[in-house]
Amino acid sequence: MARKPYIRRLGRRIKQYERQFVRELKADRVVKRLELVILRIYPRRIIHSKKYNGPLAAACGRDETGLVGLVLWGEQIDRIRIGDVVRVQSGWCTLRDGELVVSTGLSGQITVIDR
Repeated sequence: MARKPYIRRLGRRIKQYERQFVRELKADRVVKRLELVILRIYPRRIIHSKKYNGPLAAACGRDETGLVGLVLWGEQIDRIRIGDVVRVQSGWCTLRDGELVVSTGLSGQITVIDR
């Protein structure tokens, strides 16, 4: 049986998953590793709810297989710019108004891998 590769990060071992593509996304499922080019970032707005209080912005990204919506939380809004290539790990995919939307949620992360 083949072992999944691990990467070291700040003294912790983190699983390195195979890259997913937009065409493989399904609603209400985990997004293990997705790489996107950011095409558009919409204006931020402030959200007040039981789970989160702070800024939120919608974005749109694509890979070679399709388009997907993206939710940016807090400081992610300032870090990510149009044209960036980003990697979403341990995120979540949902269906909103008939379209797939990816978010990092509480435990995921988004990293800029190229500008």
